[in-house]
Amino acid sequence: MNRIMNIRIMLTFTILFTFFSACTSNNAETEKTLKDALEGKFYMGAALNERQITGRDSLSIQIVKKHFNSIVAENCMKSERIQPEEGKFSFDLPDRFVEFGEKNNMHIVGHTLIWHSQAPRWFFVDEAGNDVSREVLIERMRNHISTVAGRYKGRVRGWDVLNEAIVEDGSNRKSKFYEIIGEEYIELAFQFAAEADPGAELYYNDYGMGNQGRRKGVIEMVKKLQAKGIKIDGIGMQGHLNLESLNLEEFEKSIVAFSELGVKVMITEFDLTILPFPTRETTADVGLRAEYESRMNPYANGFTEEILTEWNEACTEIFRLFLKHQDKISRVTTWGVTDNHSWKNNWPIRGRTDYPLLFDRDYQPKPVVQTIIEEAVK
Repeated sequence: MNRIMNIRIMLTFTILFTFFSACTSNNAETEKTLKDALEGKFYMGAALNERQITGRDSLSIQIVKKHFNSIVAENCMKSERIQPEEGKFSFDLPDRFVEFGEKNNMHIVGHTLIWHSQAPRWFFVDEAGNDVSREVLIERMRNHISTVAGRYKGRVRGWDVLNEAIVEDGSNRKSKFYEIIGEEYIELAFQFAAEADPGAELYYNDYGMGNQGRRKGVIEMVKKLQAKGIKIDGIGMQGHLNLESLNLEEFEKSIVAFSELGVKVMITEFDLTILPFPTRETTADVGLRAEYESRMNPYANGFTEEILTEWNEACTEIFRLFLKHQDKISRVTTWGVTDNHSWKNNWPIRGRTDYPLLFDRDYQPKPVVQTIIEEAVK
């Protein structure tokens, strides 16, 4: 009798152990995070705003620490913020941004050293308001890059050295940098950045990278730099995508074409808008503005289940594409953490309500987050 009882106890214990082991395994799988699932494939990054850098948005920071292992400065390192007056640098927020990344063992990206937009007006003019000479602007570029990149030498892993210098037909954007210096400003930007921090990776970053003309222009630009022996380590493809005009076939062509240049490919500013766009052109030009119309803000009171399902399905396909090319892609970065802080809420029409990111306004993951995790660990 005692022997039978012992066998029953052992069987019961074995069943319970198997049950709890399965539960623990399932819970571990459920608790797996984006950065855990994507480890060894590519970095999972997020752009941080001022409230997050200073710790005031503690809920977003919890998400960042849990799901992301790379961060980029959304605004605080842009020239109008970091050098609002000539020679007067504001390093408080950038310092805190870098310190946060170091404290949490994150891959830190600086954004951006040279960009025609969100630059202080003084950068291009003299005291009388006239355009400065070529020599003066080159020296201002050199000083800005060496001061900013030099301050974080050995601490920032990579820099978006140049942002949005090519337009849709593949030609150079006729920015003030181009008008005053000429095409040479491009190689000078990378040259100055390499001198300021030889160990940092140097990137070119642009939107609309699925566009055939811009793809061709970026390839030509990178080849020119490489032919002159100028350091360029990667191309950032801003993933500002729109649900109503999604063309993953062309986006994939660019991933492949850029990787064939022998540089890293990064998806640098991912968001997927569900809102209609006021122009036929696909753009991320921050200077674009359009008048408010209620038809352009169809989800002001919340999205429908139908549009959420459509968004999740499209986002799943996008990340399947990224996983397909994990041998080419080194980082995927979302432009923001949650929907309520996305720049898409007010661009290009102020007052709109958008839902373009992986985490919602209640700081909860959308269904696609778990789907990405499952796809990554297959």
